[in-house]
Amino acid sequence: MEQPIGIFDSGIGGLTVAKAISDYLPNERFIYFGDTVHLPYGDKSQEAVLRYSKNIVDFLIANNCKAIVIACNTASAVAYEELRDRLKGIVPVINVIDPIIEAIVADGNHHKVGLIATKTTVESGVYQEKMKRRNPNMEMAVLPTPLLAPMIEEGFSEDKISHAVIENYLSHSRFNDIDALILGCTHYVLIRKEINAFFNGRVKLYDSTAIVAHKMKAIFETENLLSAKKSGQNHFYVSDLTDSFQEATSRFYDAKIKLEPLKL
Repeated sequence: MEQPIGIFDSGIGGLTVAKAISDYLPNERFIYFGDTVHLPYGDKSQEAVLRYSKNIVDFLIANNCKAIVIACNTASAVAYEELRDRLKGIVPVINVIDPIIEAIVADGNHHKVGLIATKTTVESGVYQEKMKRRNPNMEMAVLPTPLLAPMIEEGFSEDKISHAVIENYLSHSRFNDIDALILGCTHYVLIRKEINAFFNGRVKLYDSTAIVAHKMKAIFETENLLSAKKSGQNHFYVSDLTDSFQEATSRFYDAKIKLEPLKL
């Protein structure tokens, strides 16, 4: 099926997921929507995040998307179940939380897993609940890290500022003895090296990029949704376009792309 994939996020951080999907499924094209008017979702109410997500998905479905990827941990935590039920029998909906939980459980070697994410994601308790259902014996240590996403958005990484902020969060005592850490925000992929360096490579890191791309391929194979060839171009929309957003895209997507403004 040569229809596009619909991918959305609160901003441009979800471009890390879009790039992984593009690399792993090169015959697929997609429509990306970054809700830059309302970012960050991490400090919004659950009701607001659900409303924004519904509006974006309506746009993506109206543009004939064959699947929806919620490339945002906060929206995945808040809106996934309602969107999944709403689109049941129409298109598959993939979030960025379940594939990570499944990968950790499948590994089978972890005893204490840390989670860093936005306040809304942490307070939703979704990661904790899903992990407890799949592995009741797994200990989880969670910490909201609200400064990380805006820090990354502003271009701070691999410098004194990012080192200080990362160290402040990750040195928290609740992370003592963790053997895995979930990077519970698509932005955090850009500071993965720094996080790995903090732990001297002793802690296995899980993020949603390659894991989600592999999950999508498995779903597409099962539901006969894979495209035989790429037809048409990817489109990248944002609800508010600024020079800084455009300049930041190369860091998140690792290629030159053009953002298009679109108010829903």
